[in-house]
Amino acid sequence: MELKEQILAALEGKKGSYISGEALARAFFVSRNAVWKAIEALRKEGHRIEAVTNKGYRLAFDSDVLSPQSISACLGDNAGLFDILVEPSLPSTNTHLKTLAAEGALEGTVVVALEQTAGRGRMGRSFFSPRGAGVYFSLLFRPKMSAMDATLVTTAAAVAVTDALKSVTGVNALIKWVNDVYVGEKKVCGILTEGSFNVETGGLDSIVLGIGINIEPPPEGFPEELTHIAAPLYGDVAPAGVKSRLIAAVLTRFYDFMPRLEEKPHLKDYRARMFLQGRAVEVVVGDVSRRAMVLGLDEEFRLLVRYDSGEQDALMSGEVRILPERSGV
Repeated sequence: MELKEQILAALEGKKGSYISGEALARAFFVSRNAVWKAIEALRKEGHRIEAVTNKGYRLAFDSDVLSPQSISACLGDNAGLFDILVEPSLPSTNTHLKTLAAEGALEGTVVVALEQTAGRGRMGRSFFSPRGAGVYFSLLFRPKMSAMDATLVTTAAAVAVTDALKSVTGVNALIKWVNDVYVGEKKVCGILTEGSFNVETGGLDSIVLGIGINIEPPPEGFPEELTHIAAPLYGDVAPAGVKSRLIAAVLTRFYDFMPRLEEKPHLKDYRARMFLQGRAVEVVVGDVSRRAMVLGLDEEFRLLVRYDSGEQDALMSGEVRILPERSGV
């Protein structure tokens, strides 16, 4: 870790409080001039670091540069569980982390991007990820589970996101089966879970969990095709520190579920927050679409539906699109 990163971690750990240049020099076994140079380098990166004679340096409360140190400071005792990388721009955090996983990256590696130029969602769709408007991150873990259990990862992540949104922003978010988080009638978060298989064992070698949350209005607005679907959490600039706190809260809550994931500790909350029950939907499986009514969710997180024909089904995959209500359904 470079000196400036060490100093940033120290300042993040006592954000708003002063640390003397002498104390920083002693802590990292360098000269005070080296500390000053590191502070200047951090300022050039956008960190608001204040300096007062006889007090030292402090990171201003409204300094809001997303960094490994800002996220780790919010993780507290859980910081040691994660190796966090923050990149200015990536085509896709999931794609990048899958490459790192193939190269031997450890469980708990987290890749964050300030923007994605080719963000991906389910069904091969793109995920709109403009710079500064959201948080886009992926987590690597190597669980002992079958591919059939991967739905547990996606559903646990959805509950973790809704818990994090409530604790950090006060927003009560709901879940659209299987992987979207909504506020009101619009999507604020998408989740994409991807697994890599071990050729020798036939089991899962790793899982990459990708999460994108819309925080602020994009500078140039959402593309026309998304304006009636997507929305940000805030109508204007988000409070300082929200992005780091949200990432940390999601990671912490998700890891709360991990040791008992096969026991489905999140099932009750997922059911309570899934807002599709009683709604008319279009079920799309492959090239076939059928109108249905959502009846609920079973113990395996399968969506229970009744088609207009009267036939009932338990969906393990596919897509559902919300339809306007109509009488007689």
